[in-house]
Amino acid sequence: MNILFLTDNFPPEVNAPATRTFEHCQEWIKKGHQITVITCAPNFPHGKLYNGYKNKLYQCELINEIKVIRVWSYMSSNSGFSKRVADYLSFAFMSFFVGIFQKYDVIIATSPQFFTTWSGWALSKIRRKPWIFELRDLWPESIKTVGAMKQGRVVDLLEKIELGLYKSCNKVVAVTDAFKNNLITRGIRKDKIEVITNGSNMELFYPREVDTHLLNSLDLKGKFVVGYIGTHGMAHSLDFIVRSIARVSDPSIHFLFIGDGAMKSKIVKISKELQLKNISFIDPVSKDEVPRYLSIIDISLAPLKKDDNFKTVIPSKIFESSAMQKPTLLGVQGQAQEILDKYGAGICFEPENEVDFIEKLSILRDVSFYQKCQDGCADLAADYDRKKLADKMLDVIDKIVKDQ
Repeated sequence: MNILFLTDNFPPEVNAPATRTFEHCQEWIKKGHQITVITCAPNFPHGKLYNGYKNKLYQCELINEIKVIRVWSYMSSNSGFSKRVADYLSFAFMSFFVGIFQKYDVIIATSPQFFTTWSGWALSKIRRKPWIFELRDLWPESIKTVGAMKQGRVVDLLEKIELGLYKSCNKVVAVTDAFKNNLITRGIRKDKIEVITNGSNMELFYPREVDTHLLNSLDLKGKFVVGYIGTHGMAHSLDFIVRSIARVSDPSIHFLFIGDGAMKSKIVKISKELQLKNISFIDPVSKDEVPRYLSIIDISLAPLKKDDNFKTVIPSKIFESSAMQKPTLLGVQGQAQEILDKYGAGICFEPENEVDFIEKLSILRDVSFYQKCQDGCADLAADYDRKKLADKMLDVIDKIVKDQ
């Protein structure tokens, strides 16, 4: 089977969409399928080209037997709505144009921004091939939530187009049950939606010894480390976290932030204004390096802004941290909390509630409670093994192709 995958994020970018796509494609390659990925030159999150790459009209490379075609796009940082839309539209157009000339049996177009799925829909019409809408975020709902846009004519139009895309595709693959329920309430047939969550690569993320060299190089020996690894975006409420850190009185607790994004400069500025000594910031690291950094942290931090729309989101970092038996301090309600509570793989605080955040952090310091959470982490990771999830999605793809 020849599979065409359209995504604006792909390694060496290290965000959740890039990782999910890459790891799924790797598993499908092992099953004997041919994968072509159309993406752009790596530039997330700042809209700056990675070293060694050029923003050319067309360039092709082979990554772990995956054919990767990188097309030109207008590059913009993850801030400023108009520039981001120009970024998204340019990739949608280029991926469509290049996609016309590729060989494939099925198309997968992945969100969160749904302009990529426009390309999937158009290619499906032109080439008369089935297509799958992989739903990783409710867009444009999410941009309203973070305040990038307000409800109005433009958003109304985008929501109508979004609904039309759900209806036109052969299958929606959503990453949470909450996304599925949202679509059902909006008139999408239940049997058209399959839920395939994120998970962890158990070959990369597994319990391991603390990297003492790294620990010492960061001057964290003897510290209880609370780590945040990932995008420092508008949705992640990291400004609240940094302000709350000023209220943490235990001198042995240290907060480590690894990554980059639209909010990083702001939270670094806040930490300086508050003269915080129990916080460190590190630039993004490659996916292969993430386990080293997870090995030195005690708790994985996963917050989001306080908004009902984020109750539909499951931060992918809870799966990777659980695979390494690192309990999660979760600042998200909804399905993410349900999963964490089911396995006992951490504890949830009310989003943007400073008192609750500090209280739940204190509970995780209890040795017996922490050890129980580690046991829960192992159970959670086993049930969310990326290989199993990739196989589940491949079954969905296979059925769609056979039904044509």
